[in-house]
Amino acid sequence: MAELCLVPPMFVGRAANALRRAEPMTQDAVVSAISTAGKSFSTDAIGGITAEEHALRVARVSGLPIGVVRAATRNVAAAAANVYRDVQQARPVTAVTEWRDPLTRTGRAVWCRRGDVLGVLAAGNHPAVHTGWLQALALGYRVALRPSQREPFTPYRLVTALRGAGLGTDRLVLLPTDHDTAREILRNADLGLVYGSAQVVEAHARDSRVLPQGPGRSKVLLTAEVDWREYVDVIVESVSSEAGTACTNATAVLVEGDPGPLAEALADRLSKLPALPPEDEHAALPVQSMTRARALQAYVQGRSTGIPWLGVQDMLVDLGDGSAALRPLIHQLDAPDPGQLGAEMPFPCVWVAPWSRRDGIEPLRDTLVLTAITRDDDLVDDLVAEPTIRSIHLGPRPTHTSVPEMPHDGFLAEFLMRTKGVIR
Repeated sequence: MAELCLVPPMFVGRAANALRRAEPMTQDAVVSAISTAGKSFSTDAIGGITAEEHALRVARVSGLPIGVVRAATRNVAAAAANVYRDVQQARPVTAVTEWRDPLTRTGRAVWCRRGDVLGVLAAGNHPAVHTGWLQALALGYRVALRPSQREPFTPYRLVTALRGAGLGTDRLVLLPTDHDTAREILRNADLGLVYGSAQVVEAHARDSRVLPQGPGRSKVLLTAEVDWREYVDVIVESVSSEAGTACTNATAVLVEGDPGPLAEALADRLSKLPALPPEDEHAALPVQSMTRARALQAYVQGRSTGIPWLGVQDMLVDLGDGSAALRPLIHQLDAPDPGQLGAEMPFPCVWVAPWSRRDGIEPLRDTLVLTAITRDDDLVDDLVAEPTIRSIHLGPRPTHTSVPEMPHDGFLAEFLMRTKGVIR
């Protein structure tokens, strides 16, 4: 499909130096260029590749259903069009954006960058991960972007569109590297945004310069006073939207009471999702090479020894071209074991467990999104107060629900910016 060349460490250092010497550019000009690029990214031919040809490439190489890729393309364009509004969501209400503001004459907080260069080690699980670093550009950062070798087409196309809109090589550079050289990007940057596994998160947990974005471990909780049968659609959508590949997909469902009937209902519904090539208009499941798919199957089998799968006999569907579609797996647990509930796979894979008030918050911790279907306001108070639960959806709202006023995992600008006192 394509050839990806990797840059050496010396090139990374030279690129970082060029970013630090960037010519001044007003925020209005940068924001306008981002908006223009977003529209071009979603509609125009870039580098001789139309938007539809791009979607087919991404689907074929990444294994994401083409409908998911097209939706992500629209999301990138929307994020570019609204980038100024989105970054302002995080600005403290009393802070101004520059020292020349008249309010600084009597003393004010000025919202300032924490650095000049942001290094981004991007993920390849979903094209929409590339909406985040657009906000850094809008805030005046120069960006050194390492694309995932799994799916480099989206960042290449977006960077090319931004270049065409007027952002030069001194503001944004694409740096495909091996894993060792990727460390050079972080070393040469002021701040870093890193996507990866739980091990990656742990490796950077104590580095205030790096914001790690790891597994979501999103969950659904249903308490005894609600009838789970009314919410099966919400749970199915939480598990299977985005082909089950996003960090906001539910990987655990906790039920106050017997989880068996709900687990069976989920297995029945999810087993009906069609296993098709990713470029098929009706595709709903991710596809991997047969070698990669078998490795995932072996990993899940190792994690679920003694725990039966519900709904399907085999998670792999051989598509006849060296690839396999990954069918949903539903596991029923006897207890809300945080170790099992924390398993996150790149396809619809969910663990259904009983939960009781005695179990408390512990099984719900370390969660990106928790959909809590409950009428217990005291429990909601506890969930909102728990710092490791980063988003709460109350009632029949799928875990992937998002609106511009809601942060994804906090606002990115909270990490990129700080307030500085100025009086004159």
